[in-house]
Amino acid sequence: QKGKSTFGIDATAGRQTSEIGPMTLSVPLTSLSPGSHPAAREIYRSTKTYDHNEGLSCCFRQWRATHSHCRLIHGYALAFRFVFATHELDERNWCLDFGGLKPVKAWLKHMFDHTMLVAEDDPELARFEEMHRDGLIDLRILPSVGCEATARHVFDHVADFAQRETGGRVWLESVEVKEHSGNSAIYSR
Repeated sequence: QKGKSTFGIDATAGRQTSEIGPMTLSVPLTSLSPGSHPAAREIYRSTKTYDHNEGLSCCFRQWRATHSHCRLIHGYALAFRFVFATHELDERNWCLDFGGLKPVKAWLKHMFDHTMLVAEDDPELARFEEMHRDGLIDLRILPSVGCEATARHVFDHVADFAQRETGGRVWLESVEVKEHSGNSAIYSR
């Protein structure tokens, strides 16, 4: 009959059939045990930590914190914790070869080992640049300063590195930056 539709299951073929007029559609069935759920794709994670003893001692100035002593120059021995993730392990059954992170460690040392972090919009930026020229500080100018902003800045750099080094197989899931055991910030996307 015109406009008549029928539906059925062809158990021998493991397919659902649907007849709509003269046309028959055949769709594969997913076999699930009662009470089970479709399998989620596996994710392997590995972490790498550069702790406070790495010597990543730097100074900050958060000029926008006018209500707080954080507006003053102050320093921390920073620690970083990276969470890397992948759906597929490499030929050694690793998410990421930690030995391949030497460029990340070198970049962290360049950015945070006895350096002064200042925001690009700090009203005193010219004074900091003068102290840098005079050899009094090793200046790093960032888009913004603070533990959260630092976590994002580091995330952007290390996420690009992981993408390039693994051909996209591994991604950076999060970065935690610790000022000390009581304060930290985590950035992820």
